[in-house]
Amino acid sequence: MITAIVMIDAATDSIGEVAEAVAALPGVSEVYSVAGDVDLVALVRVHEFEEIAQVIAGRINKVPGVLDTATHIAFQAYSRHDLEAAFSIGFEQ
Repeated sequence: MITAIVMIDAATDSIGEVAEAVAALPGVSEVYSVAGDVDLVALVRVHEFEEIAQVIAGRINKVPGVLDTATHIAFQAYSRHDLEAAFSIGFEQ
């Protein structure tokens, strides 16, 4: 699975609508409204690298209200859940 983190600048008066439209797109697993330099952060999960362009350039960038995007490709995933499972010896807490 390939994960891309997409930072989205959206029109101020339609952030909620843009978030909902992006979240409904195939290939988009989650969308977060955030504070900071961008308005939304979307997680795109696909099976092939070629699909990243289809989802971002072909779908996300065409959503009305999307002004700009910046994409980051994830190399490795780290999570507390994964680390706890790796070090667990089977005892429940």
